[in-house]
This record gives sequence, C-alpha cells and structure tokens, in this order.
Amino acid sequence: MFEIQPMNADTYRQQTRRSTVIVALIFLALAMGLSTAAVALFGAPGGDNLRFNVGGVFVAVLAMAALMRKVFWHQEWMASAVYAWQLKRSLMSITNVMHHVTAAVGKGDPVAMKLLRFYHLGLNQMHQLDGNSSDHSQLIREMDQHSDRMQALGIDTGQTQLDPAWLEAVKQASR
Repeated sequence: MFEIQPMNADTYRQQTRRSTVIVALIFLALAMGLSTAAVALFGAPGGDNLRFNVGGVFVAVLAMAALMRKVFWHQEWMASAVYAWQLKRSLMSITNVMHHVTAAVGKGDPVAMKLLRFYHLGLNQMHQLDGNSSDHSQLIREMDQHSDRMQALGIDTGQTQLDPAWLEAVKQASR
C-alpha cells in the first residue's frame, strides 16, 4: 500500500539531483573500469578492442541494475527518488484503468471516487515536485469538483493511501 507523504519540492529536487549525480558517477567509474579491465585481460595491443569496451559497458549496466535494486534503493540519499518512482508507479496503475474509474465515478461508486481522489492528490504532488505548472489550474478545478461531490456523498476526501484492492474492485465492477 502506497501513501502520499508531504514533501518540500525544493528539497526533493535537490536530493534527486544529488542521487542522480552519485549514480551517474558510479556508473561511469564502473563502465570505464570494466572496459579497461576487459581490454587489459582479453584485448590485443594495437588491435580492435571495441567489443571488449562494449562488453565492459554492458557488464557495468548489469552491475548498476543489481546495485540499484539491492544496495542503492535502500539508501537514505535515494529516498526522494525512490518515493517519486513509487508515486509515479501508483499513478500509472490508476491511469491504466482510468476508463473503468471514470465510468464507475459517473455511477457514484465510492471506491472509484476514492481512487480518483488519490489520483488527483498524487498527480498534484507530482506536478509540484517536478515543478510542472502546465494544466495545473485545470487539475485544481477537477480536484475541487470531485472533492465537493465526495463531501456531498459523505466520503472522506483525505485519500492519501492507495489500496491495491480498489483497483481490482473497480476493474471487477466494470465487467
């Protein structure tokens, strides 16, 4: 279950820039080191060693993928980037069934209304974190209209958690 956390946009951008630089530098060092090692071990002096250079970079990509999932993902300096990735994944899971969500909201389904409210809150936060102000006024209007409708039906508008069961319920209801 994913939950939207309050986050300062400036701090978020600073932390994600820092983690991006760290990951890029580590990848660069790995790629250069592994390519150099491959050429030194398997290459021919003065020969065509392109395949060993490419092989070193390929192994560096695989190593970085493993490091990201096993080591970096759990580091404090990656927390903002991991949070944003999880938020975007949560929003995408709703986007993938949005046609079901909007149809169910039109019928007044409370689960779909909660799902759409989470989507609005998450999308609003993502826009703020990324500094994306395009179409923000339209999103705010949609959020306010939907919030008013939820309040009129007595549904809590503080939907900061995404329950995966909601996605399944909305998909099942549309069948």
